[in-house]
Amino acid sequence: MLERLKSLLTSAPTPEASRPPDVRLAACVLLVELAQADGEFSAEERHVIGNALKRHFGLDEAGVAALVAEAEAAVRRSVDHFTFTRQVLQGFDLGQRMVLAELMWSVILADGTLADHEAYLVRKLANLLELEPAYLSEARKNASAG
Repeated sequence: MLERLKSLLTSAPTPEASRPPDVRLAACVLLVELAQADGEFSAEERHVIGNALKRHFGLDEAGVAALVAEAEAAVRRSVDHFTFTRQVLQGFDLGQRMVLAELMWSVILADGTLADHEAYLVRKLANLLELEPAYLSEARKNASAG
């Protein structure tokens, strides 16, 4: 089912570049927040985020670098996750949020370790993104297999 949703997302007639930048930034902020949850933003996590931004938002290297830098600054300024999860809820449908959940798991599993705080944070974000626990479990399974 998740593969079918991914194919629908990647074949959508509306180009990703037309998606409002605040939604792209909000999604990137959530990924960066998860990458930094264990106190380190590893090269592996950066690589996973960069590839995701290229694939899902159609960005080039310069676009990825700019969006990640903006997301890192937003993470430093933010006091909660609500603003970003609300933007994602408004800009992404359920299928897109499920893909985002898989990307979130991919980021936190990228460095080969799963800290307790990372697992807690991904569950918290999934709840704020109105994703059922079964979706999150499926996303973790898919991220682990990929």
